[in-house]
Amino acid sequence: MGNHRADRTDPTWVTVAATPVGGARAAGRRKATRRELAAKPFRRIPAVPSIVGAFAIAAAASGAVTMGPGQAPSDASPVSFSGADAFSYANSEGPRAQAISRDTARQALEDKVDQELSAEVAAKSQVRNDAMAALAASAEKRADQIAKNLWVLPTEGYHLTARFGQSSGLWSHYHTGLDFAAPTGTPIFAVANGVIVSTGFDGAYGNKTVQRLADGTEIWYCHQNAIGVSPGDTVIQGNQIG
Repeated sequence: MGNHRADRTDPTWVTVAATPVGGARAAGRRKATRRELAAKPFRRIPAVPSIVGAFAIAAAASGAVTMGPGQAPSDASPVSFSGADAFSYANSEGPRAQAISRDTARQALEDKVDQELSAEVAAKSQVRNDAMAALAASAEKRADQIAKNLWVLPTEGYHLTARFGQSSGLWSHYHTGLDFAAPTGTPIFAVANGVIVSTGFDGAYGNKTVQRLADGTEIWYCHQNAIGVSPGDTVIQGNQIG
């Protein structure tokens, strides 16, 4: 019987049987043999390399990504995750969560600062607006006071024949006022607010009316052909006095 070495990757069990050829065995000849498969082969026990290969295939299959119907794999190679990858992913969750928490807190702080600044700006704007409104009211009031105390011209339809500070033989000293020449009977008006302190004839000044203002200044209305007020009368700008 010859020796048969089994294949390493796929072992096969064989049965050897002896069959006579042509009746009796011829002298000097070896008995012929024929390899036949056993009618009932024994259960095959795979060799160790086969077991290792099967384990490798099973491990690869357990790491492969399962594709649903109609889904095409993006890569022919199966996707697998090692224990180190899972550990790294788990460890990365902590820093990521901390970073998100810090970003959220920073955004909340910025929003709070923006709200406080907006409120401060609104408050300052309101204070400024109130101050401007008060200033405008004060200015308007002062303008009314100024308007009421403005000086006006004492007559109309006139021309000046002499000015303040002129010198002439007509006067013993420098001229101390303005001469408004107008037709006889032209109205004369008070130039400002004040009180009449005297009226009457006064030599070279003719008929004269004296008015005293609030600051003590006196205004003389001279060369009148008629006097229309009396001492003690209170007049305001524009009132006719002669």
